[in-house]
Amino acid sequence: MKGVLRTLFSAKVFILLKVFVLDVLFQRWLMRKDFLRWLAHMCIYGGFLLLLLMHGLDKLITSVLFDDYYPTLNPFIFLRDLSALVVIVGIAMAFYRRRLSRMPRPKTTAIDYYALIILSLIMISGIFLEGTKIVSHSRYQDMVDEYTGLQDPEELNALEAFWADKFAVASPDVKEPFDKDMLIEGEQLHEVSCAGCHAPPQWAFMGYGVAKVIRPIASPLDRANVHTLLWYLHFMACFFGLAYLPFSKFFHIFATPAFLLADAVMEEGKSDPANIATKQAMQFDACTHCGDCTTRCSVAVAFNEIPNPNILPSEKLVAFRSLLSGNGLSEKRLMTIQEGSHICTDCHRCTDVCPVGINLEDLWLNLNRYLAELGYPKPERWARKAIEADFDLTKLKDRTLSLTTVDKGFTSALTASAQASTFTVCFGCQDCTNVCPVVGNYENPKKVVGLLPHEIMHSLALKQKELALGSKMLWDCVTCYICQEHCPQGVRVTDVLYELKNLALRHLMAKTT
Repeated sequence: MKGVLRTLFSAKVFILLKVFVLDVLFQRWLMRKDFLRWLAHMCIYGGFLLLLLMHGLDKLITSVLFDDYYPTLNPFIFLRDLSALVVIVGIAMAFYRRRLSRMPRPKTTAIDYYALIILSLIMISGIFLEGTKIVSHSRYQDMVDEYTGLQDPEELNALEAFWADKFAVASPDVKEPFDKDMLIEGEQLHEVSCAGCHAPPQWAFMGYGVAKVIRPIASPLDRANVHTLLWYLHFMACFFGLAYLPFSKFFHIFATPAFLLADAVMEEGKSDPANIATKQAMQFDACTHCGDCTTRCSVAVAFNEIPNPNILPSEKLVAFRSLLSGNGLSEKRLMTIQEGSHICTDCHRCTDVCPVGINLEDLWLNLNRYLAELGYPKPERWARKAIEADFDLTKLKDRTLSLTTVDKGFTSALTASAQASTFTVCFGCQDCTNVCPVVGNYENPKKVVGLLPHEIMHSLALKQKELALGSKMLWDCVTCYICQEHCPQGVRVTDVLYELKNLALRHLMAKTT
């Protein structure tokens, strides 16, 4: 509350107003990324908002603003159908982008389809409800009984003929062709009794189109009370969408604007730590699951070989949210989250491209820390201990190495990789060791890291698996690539060490299976 009050009573309030207009109302942040996505989003968001305010909340808003408001008058019936059409166009564009477009797309989850299906059901049920009400004779009869006060059968027939001719009511009592004088009399009665609250249904162009299609079967539909069933379906679809909102993708309708406003006025190091923590918590719900982070992720290609959705940033965020929710996750689920989390290379691309401005890089660091607290540290830590136990270099100090016994699988694995096979041209100049920041960090590096970089290249030349995989240097390497840049022979030293770590992990996986 202190942070909110300080912001509102300072120059930052103008920043809030600017962000509210440009980024919340007109969603400038999305238009900069992808115009087609922005257009689809604005159609759904704008059209549905108009329907909610003008139609869903008409007794609270529209009837208060307009004294002559009736839901069956213009411009209200036209705007209602126009808003519904705008939403349907937006839904169609969203479906096109997800199912038919060849653009690179992130993984589409059930939650994405639920959102589109619920919106589609609300729109379609509403349009069909409107169409069945237009042709319903029972609805027409209820209206006549309640509002006209007509008793003369001839007058009732004249009014009904006019409504059947001009308002598409499917009448079982009066049949075409209608007498011209009867229609004139019906029009006069309509002007007196009905025109004040009924515009021609053609203005409701979507509902009227449905009415024209179903008119041949309108009588049996009316007897089956289909318009009432459609009303319940429409109501339940709206109710279910509202009830599902806090647990679905819909919630970003509220969370994303709140995050955008908070992010615009907060500064790391200056804002209260409690407010910064609140903003970080808001990031989980502010995510729109647009998938930009996944399409730009540097390791997303690994998903083709390792079908773990938690490799993809957009899905990893969902998993992290589940982890923090307090619901107990299975051992298998935690292992998949761990694998997806630690494949990340911290390249920062996901954070750079997030249209909302979520600091995903910071979230991944927190995820790794949280997993470690739960007993799921980075796999390299576990692998390091296991490998050092398997290939203990201290046991080899006083032993003569055999150059005749060669692990053929190890040798072929090394030479299969173009990067790893470059060790063969190493002539031992020691440039890689001399420039290595890890080696330079210790007074006695051999005691701490085991074999030095150039010695690892020697062990590979001698095809000594135990020496190559047993050095702690593999796991202490910070992948700065300085050794590689300084090698006069072009040995890909860092890549060799990285490949050796992969071989070590394969060795351990083979043992456990």
